[in-house]
Amino acid sequence: MPSYVVLQVTLKEKLIGTGSGNLSELENVINRQCAKGYRLHTITTASAHSSGFLGGDRIQATLVFESLN
Repeated sequence: MPSYVVLQVTLKEKLIGTGSGNLSELENVINRQCAKGYRLHTITTASAHSSGFLGGDRIQATLVFESLN
């Protein structure tokens, strides 16, 4: 029976330009779980708007990893 790991990563909007300023963090999370013997099964996202000082929009990514064993 496979086991699962659920992780969340917050992607932050760049201060200048478009796109995420920390996609490498998302990539690192995926690579770490793959090295542990998991594969990315599902990813979902939800938007969150920030009105704080220098706060841009945020995207909350929820990742579900499935064991390969």
